[in-house]
Amino acid sequence: MLSKNIKNALIIAAVVGTILNTINSYDVIWESNFTFRNVLRIVLTYITPFCVSLYSSTLASKSFEKTNTKNTVTEK
Repeated sequence: MLSKNIKNALIIAAVVGTILNTINSYDVIWESNFTFRNVLRIVLTYITPFCVSLYSSTLASKSFEKTNTKNTVTEK
């Protein structure tokens, strides 16, 4: 399940990070003004949605597993 969460988080990070970088750093990219600070901002803009997505999907998976184990009735 973790590999599926990571794959989904990477996809979300690529989409959301690209949108946010387009909004926030278009001038840096357009003018090719890549300083260390600008590159760090661009990288962090991709890392943030990745971390948020991975964290929330992991919590949701754990919650789903807890619910399933509580609702499972074992028959003898």
